[in-house]
Formats: sequence, C-alpha cells, structure tokens
Amino acid sequence: MRRIAIVGAGQAGLQLALGLQDADYDVTLLSDRSARQIREGAVTSTQLMFGPALALERAAGLNLWDEQAPVMAGVEMNRWDPAAHTPRRARFTASYDDEVRSVDQRLKLSAWLELFEARGGRVQYGAVAPDEMPGIVARHDLTVVATGRGALSALFGRDGTRSVYDGPQRAIAVFYARGVTGRGEDSDAYLRATGVPSVGDAIALQALTVSGPCDILLIEGRFGGPYDCWADRPSPREGLRRAVELLRVYAPWEYERFTSTQPTDEQAALYGGVTPAVRHGVAALGEGQYVLGMADAVVVHDPLTGQGANNAARAAAGYLDAILKRGDLPYDEQWMRQTFEDYWQHARHVHAFTDLMLRQPQAEHVGRLLGATFEHPEVAHRFVNGYADPASYRDWLMDPERADAYLARLTGSR
Repeated sequence: MRRIAIVGAGQAGLQLALGLQDADYDVTLLSDRSARQIREGAVTSTQLMFGPALALERAAGLNLWDEQAPVMAGVEMNRWDPAAHTPRRARFTASYDDEVRSVDQRLKLSAWLELFEARGGRVQYGAVAPDEMPGIVARHDLTVVATGRGALSALFGRDGTRSVYDGPQRAIAVFYARGVTGRGEDSDAYLRATGVPSVGDAIALQALTVSGPCDILLIEGRFGGPYDCWADRPSPREGLRRAVELLRVYAPWEYERFTSTQPTDEQAALYGGVTPAVRHGVAALGEGQYVLGMADAVVVHDPLTGQGANNAARAAAGYLDAILKRGDLPYDEQWMRQTFEDYWQHARHVHAFTDLMLRQPQAEHVGRLLGATFEHPEVAHRFVNGYADPASYRDWLMDPERADAYLARLTGSR
C-alpha cells in the first residue's frame, strides 16, 4: 500500500486525503488544529463555491450540507460614486446558471476531518516546521503540502514569471452576521456587490455557518481609503458596527439591510491582506527529496473574485486523478512537476482573471466591457456566470481585440 503524507487540513488537503482514503491508500494527514479547534476558531474566508467545484464535492460524496446551505440565485451589481457632483447609481441583476453556495470552512473542515478519522484515517496534530519535512518525506512515497499558511509555503519560492504583484492589493475585512433584513426583492437571495472605484468593494452573500444560516459581508478596500480602517483589528461586534457605518455612506441600499445585524459568534471577523502569488509547484529539499505543492501553497488569489475554495477543490480533484493514474510508478520529480503543470493549465486562467480585476488603473477594454454589463443583459449574464469557470473569459474579457470584437457584434457597430 502506497504511503502518502498530506500537510494541511484545508479544503484541498482534506478533499485529497478523503479521496485517497476511499481508494485504499495509506494516508497520513498533518493538521495544525483539531476538528474542535477549527470549529471554535476564527472565520478564515468567504469560501464562495460555484457549480463546477460543488460538483466535485458531490462526486466525492462530500456534499454534506445540501439541505442546509442557502443557494444564491444570482448577482446584483451596483456601481456609483457618492462623492460625484451628481451621484448616479448603475445597477444590474443576472441569474446564475448553476448553484452557488458558501459553507463556513469551520463547519466544513471540522466535519471532513472527523469523517477522515472516523473512517480510520491517521492524523498527526501540530504545526510542521520546514526542518521537519525531510523526515516526513523519508517516511512516505509522496508528500504533498496543501497549506499556504506559515513558513512551509516559502519552501516553494515565488515564480517571478507568473506572479504579477509583490504585495497585498486590498485591505480586507470579513464579517459573519445574522439579522440582515430583506427588502422583499429577488436580490435578497442574490450575491450583492457595490463598487465605488475610488474606495473599493462591499460584497454581501448568504452562507451556512456553525450556528446556522447567516450573511457574510466582505469589504475590499483601496489602501489609504475609507475602507482601509482595520489596523486595530477590532472585535467582531465593533468591526461589524464600523462596517455598517461605512455602508451608510458607500452602499446605502446595503446599509438598510444591515442596520440590525449582530456577529454570529465571537470569532466572526477576519482582517488582513492577501498577496496574489504563484510559487514553484515542487520544492527540492536536497539529497534527492522533493515535495509537491498544492492549492494555496503554490497559487494564491485575492478573494475579490471568490476563487480560492474553487481553486482548492479543482487542485484536489486533479492531484487525486494524477496519483491514481500513476499506479505503482514512483512519484519522482518529473511526475510532480508535470502534475503541477497540468493543474496550472486551468489555474492560470483563474489567476489572470483575478489579477485583471484587481488592476488599477483598470485596463481600458475591461472598463468598456464592465460598463456594458449595466446596459446589456447578455453581457451581464455572461460576465456573472464566467466566475464559475474563469477559463471562459479568455475568448472575450482577457484579450483587448476579442473584447472589442465582442462589443462590436453586440452593438452592431464597426
């Protein structure tokens, strides 16, 4: 029986561990937290997941919350500038073609970890230091690092040819709240985003947390602007109060919904910034030892486009398939590099799309296309549903000439 070590018990690590366990591999999972510590800890993300990624979970039998997790029916997008001489709100709505859900990772990962152990899986608890990796590699046929937290990600090194940014691009705050008031509109069940170009974005979505259904508020702020106000890391209650006051000015239609909200629990806030980066997929430890990186360990996105959990699910599914196909052959360096490159063939589109949406000033053709979403329902629908598979943007959004050709066909202009 082939022995595989997986360092990191996040979406990717646990999904891969459970898949290998089902295939009768000898899997050791190394987690820095127990299921209880995960469940009782702080929120870690918005974990928005689109249809293709949810289908991967369902195929693996890991869709444990289909009866409880809310399904978002579409998107409401707002754009305006309250500081303008005559503020004008641009707005569109578009429906999703497939299901979109968010399940608090505290709930999901703790349940998956308990499931892995209940099925006889071996878990070693405690943080793993880089100098422990050679010993882990020596005891296993394959070692996969699936965590981007801590010093382990530094083993892989930044790939300067594939990374655009060298630091965080937004000040990020996330709040889990209950008590959001509906307005009796279809958009009550939508993901709702309000963008103020000079300030940033406020995004509201429905989710399932450890205590039941809730709403998540994600604030993505331009550095130095009004949304960049979390350096003191306030308590969830104070942070949410501060966020709601910002909505009063920059997203008043959301302020009306959030005026009576409270945090879902004492760990319901997250602050920080994310440096989008691509690292090398394989780390050489010396003396012929190699480690394969996966998901956040090697490809990191800003949460603006909601791709992190989807990226992790795809990585786990792709790596599982590659391991199963390898059979009894060795997991050598060449195989590891090819496994990462096969995964990168899709991940590169996700990364390019997120980088494009973060870019300031915005690329001219992107501005034209996003402007068209408010005028043409076809463009809005195509743009909104592209989030499920950002590779679909390459034929129109990612390329200036194709973008212009698409708009010309749409408007009948030359």
